[in-house]
Amino acid sequence: MNKVIILLGPTGSGKTAVSILLAKALHTEIISADSMQIYRHMNIGTAKPSSSELQEVKHYLINILSPSESFSAGMFKDMAAKIINDLHGGGMIPIVTGGTGLYIKALTRGLFEGPSADWRLREQLFEEERLHAKGYLHKRLTEIDPEAAGKINPQDTRRIIRALEVYIKEKKSISELQRSGTAAGAYEFIKIGLLRDRNELYRIIEQRVDKMIEDGLVDEVKRVLKIVSGDSFLNLQPSTFSLQLPSLSSMQSLGYKEMSLYLSGLMSIEDAVRLLKKRTKMYAKRQFTWFKKEPDIKWVDITGIMHPEEIFQKVINDVEILRELLYVRRQ
Repeated sequence: MNKVIILLGPTGSGKTAVSILLAKALHTEIISADSMQIYRHMNIGTAKPSSSELQEVKHYLINILSPSESFSAGMFKDMAAKIINDLHGGGMIPIVTGGTGLYIKALTRGLFEGPSADWRLREQLFEEERLHAKGYLHKRLTEIDPEAAGKINPQDTRRIIRALEVYIKEKKSISELQRSGTAAGAYEFIKIGLLRDRNELYRIIEQRVDKMIEDGLVDEVKRVLKIVSGDSFLNLQPSTFSLQLPSLSSMQSLGYKEMSLYLSGLMSIEDAVRLLKKRTKMYAKRQFTWFKKEPDIKWVDITGIMHPEEIFQKVINDVEILRELLYVRRQ
């Protein structure tokens, strides 16, 4: 069975640099499993590989959409499967790397066939949340599908609306449809997870956010907002600003939502940065919780190791099948 290497882990764990070193060692290419790196113009806030890194190793599913366009796990699965098959046809072992757990689940364990997005319905649901106050839609979902409501953060309006959308369109709960989901691709997945001590990871996240601000994240968010809404975002009322942004998938990305709140005048830059750091840490925690449910991951503890070459060597030393693949490649 054809092999696919999956390198996963929470944000800030060092996946990008290691995946590039591994791809160069195996003479292969990388498929991004990051739901926000697919968007053009969103480079700093998504910690996208640099131009030089993208030149070193060919990457797929990066910079393929405008921030005004939408994407889904189902689209990722279909596109990734085609790329994987093409790479296998060229004698390569694809490397899938990223931190979007739903994308990795869709590829490795399949995905239920839900209805396509109904943007008018979604706007109606957003309006209901605005009229009835935060938490209304999650309470409604709890009554319809308590299983899904228990898995979705009450603050995650986008996922709550998707679950309600599925129920309204299909007359079945999203939980029921997920249990009868589509099959995964017929590949042998080699799943490797990068693990760091939580306090160390949180320090890295704080440093990364500070670097993003230094590198011009605020100006980048201005440009993206201009693309997705022109100048209209400046005219949004404070009471509706945070409710209107989530209808755009791109604006769900960490950094863009927080800096948008600053640009709209709803908070200071200092508060926006603090909020971004807090939310990024929470996101890393949720990523790890998600990945713990993903079966057959070989976890590699890289606590205390910062240099990419040293992390790469630790991964090779800890994962026997990678040593075997590298040995075969060198023969």
